[in-house]
Amino acid sequence: MVNKKKKIKLISWNVNGLRAVVKKNYFDIFKQLDADIFALQETKLQEPQLTEEMKHIDGCEAHWSHASVKKGYSGVGTYARVKPKSIKYGIGMPKFDDEGRILEMDFDDFVFFNVYFPNGQMSEERLQYKLDFYEAFFDYTDELKDQGRSLVITGDYNIAHNEIDLKNPKSNEKTSGFLRIERDWLDRIIENGYVDTFRHFHPDTLKYSWWTYRFKARDRNVGWRIDYFFVTQDIIDRGWIKKAFINNDIFGSDHCPIGLVMEI
Repeated sequence: MVNKKKKIKLISWNVNGLRAVVKKNYFDIFKQLDADIFALQETKLQEPQLTEEMKHIDGCEAHWSHASVKKGYSGVGTYARVKPKSIKYGIGMPKFDDEGRILEMDFDDFVFFNVYFPNGQMSEERLQYKLDFYEAFFDYTDELKDQGRSLVITGDYNIAHNEIDLKNPKSNEKTSGFLRIERDWLDRIIENGYVDTFRHFHPDTLKYSWWTYRFKARDRNVGWRIDYFFVTQDIIDRGWIKKAFINNDIFGSDHCPIGLVMEI
């Protein structure tokens, strides 16, 4: 008897405030995207501010990680139609976990990470925090990878990797998000066996996932690709990824949703 493969659709979206996007057809968009796993970043709320409608959509189980250090800041949430075997909030390091940036779910076939990586534009101190966060997080995932686990790591990475990934590379070389020291991190994880799924399928496609609210940037498509689905090489080798995409036609945030279709 041949085992039938299961199809899984994954979506990731930095909503830049869940309460704000709820006022912009969020529930309709959620149903339209029809994902089995739906990851949100920058939810900007605390547990008491979650409504029943936010918590229970379309038969999904929802889990949240909130910033404990600052209200209305950071935060991630993941909806899943498939029940995870286990859930972890953070990587066991209060310095990073207190900002509510990491949700880990074990779905048996793969471990799923929803991550809102820090922005380094505020100060030198925050840039260093961002680099330290990358170091600590990928040390953590490398351990799982070395144990033979398949990993899917999605979210707002707050880095455009190469010149193709932003409209104005030259004028942004000294801007956090496109600094060589940040871009080196994405080089490093790729060398270490993680694959940028969108680039794997679309090596030459100019497509962005974030646009500043200023200067009518989205109207002019002056954007950056800073939202990613990275997976471990073994997932690619098994042929599990069928499609990687960016939903430029969906509004409501300064980011648009990105997605992945897997068959396992």
